[in-house]
This record gives sequence, C-alpha cells and structure tokens, in this order.
Amino acid sequence: MARPFKEIWRELAASRDFFAVQGLPAPAPETTPEAYFAALGEEALTETGCSRDELSAHFARFLDALGRIDAAPPSVNSLSVRGGTDKRGRPETLDLTLVPGDVVALVGPTGSGKSRFLADVEWLADADTPTGRRVLLDGAPADAARRLSLSGRLVAQLSQNMHFVMDMAVGPFLEAHAESRLLADVAGAAAEVVALANELAGEPFATDTPLTALSGGQSRALMIADVARLCASPVVLVDEIENAGIDRQRAISLLTGSGKIVFVATHDPLLALLATRRLVFSGGAVAHVLETSPAERQALKELAALDAVLSRAREDLRRGRTVATQKETN
Repeated sequence: MARPFKEIWRELAASRDFFAVQGLPAPAPETTPEAYFAALGEEALTETGCSRDELSAHFARFLDALGRIDAAPPSVNSLSVRGGTDKRGRPETLDLTLVPGDVVALVGPTGSGKSRFLADVEWLADADTPTGRRVLLDGAPADAARRLSLSGRLVAQLSQNMHFVMDMAVGPFLEAHAESRLLADVAGAAAEVVALANELAGEPFATDTPLTALSGGQSRALMIADVARLCASPVVLVDEIENAGIDRQRAISLLTGSGKIVFVATHDPLLALLATRRLVFSGGAVAHVLETSPAERQALKELAALDAVLSRAREDLRRGRTVATQKETN
C-alpha cells in the first residue's frame, strides 16, 4: 500500500467509504495508507476499537475485496425478445433482435401492453412474467445469477413521472455520479451533462440550481443527458418523453449516438417515425412489427417542419410574444 490515497481513489472511489464507516477523518490525498495509520491518535484508535496494525490490515482486505468486484459496465452485442401470450392467452408472434444504436418505438392505445413490455425487458424475462416472454442477451437467456448481477446496470429507465427529492444542487449530484464511474475529469463531465441538458430543455438551468427546483421538462432533460453521457447501461427504456417540453429529436439522437439500444413508448408520430422499427400493441401483445418505410421518412420531414412551427408558437407564448403565422414570418 505504498501508493498515496489519491491514486487509490482514482481506481477505487469507494475506498473512502472505509474511513466514513469507521468514523475516521478523511486522509489527505498525498498521504500513503502506511503514513495515515501510523499517525492516528489514541483517541481515534479507541473509538474504532482496533490497533493501527489491525486497521491497516482491515483496509488492505477492503481494497482487495473491491478489486475483485466486477465493476466493468455490462456489454450487449444483441438483445432479443421472444413472444409470449396476450391478455387472453393467445400466442404472440414476436421474434425481435436489436443491436446497439437501434431505436424501437412502442405504439398503441393506453393499456395495450407497452409498459408491460418495458418491464419484461428490464427484468430480463425468462418465461416467468405474466406475458411469458423471454429476453435473450447475445442469443442466450440470462440465468438467475446473471440477472441478479446485472440488476440496475444493464437497463436505464426514464419514466414519464420524474421528481427529485434530494436536497442537492445539480452540479454536486452529477459530480457524484461521474465520480462513481471513476471518471478522471469529474467537474468537466458534470458541466458537459448540464450543457447537453440545456440544449434539450426549454428553460436553461445552472449547476447550482437545486434538483427540487427543476421543472418536469428540466428534470427529464437532465436525466436524458446523464444517461447519454454518464450512464454505462447499454439498454435504455423511455416512457413518453413527448409531454416533457424537450427537444425530442435531439434527445433520441443523444441516446442512440452513445451506442445504446433504445425502446421508446410513445403516442407521438414524430418519435415513432424516428425509430427504425415500431411495435404496434393490442390486447397486451405485439400485433405488428413495422419497419419505417421510405414514404414514412418523407412524412417525417413534413412532420418535423410542422413540429418546428408549433415549437416556435410555444416559445412565443412562453416569452410573452405575439404568435405569428408561418405566412407572416416568411
């Protein structure tokens, strides 16, 4: 343990938790563990109930245990979903395989099964959910041990209801996330996420803005930028971002540009046509799998132009300006 703490922390940020749990003062970055434990006073040793040698040995075992944890982000070359049954028990004809960079839209009436499908993907279903679907990673089902080890790491979810309850500013929140990812430039990563989020949100916010002061759209924009830049999860589930007041096209571009597999449940034709494929739900099952056609790509351009007009009108209203027609602006 001759390396100074600053090098240990760069590789194993969680090592600082050892001192917090023991009630010990945080060591200076330039100090080595040997020097730190040698300099501990008798009062600190009494509080821990350990000698210097015992604390040093405990810390060595702690580092060794951390080093054996598989902290590498999970990687997925393909994700497949095999059909189950609909709400009436009828077979679902589905054999879907996706690779990083794919975007799939989930469309259908409310209650048609979109959220259940997202839940099956999140839980890596293996014919053990109400639908009976199976989710395969790289062509194989995930056994119980792998499902447990991947829990919370494989899939990132952006739900339609998002509220922060932590009494924390945006900057420290993002820096804590960047630090947990062992990034070298924590402050730079946090600043990049805020800049990206402000590209998506209608109203900009700063790193010192409290999380609880963010609007729904700002919160969603922050989480999309965070997932795109800091989150290592290779699969992203997005539930109805069209109502968040953000730049939806830019959001999808950010997520797919980071090499993730993206599922988007939506009622928005613009988002649906941005996807390479869309799953049409009915009665709790996928009724159709449709590829976005060349004609729909052209329709997407027209929809994007209409959406730009609506976006300008919304911005005019927000800023207290008179809403102008397209003819008046030409």
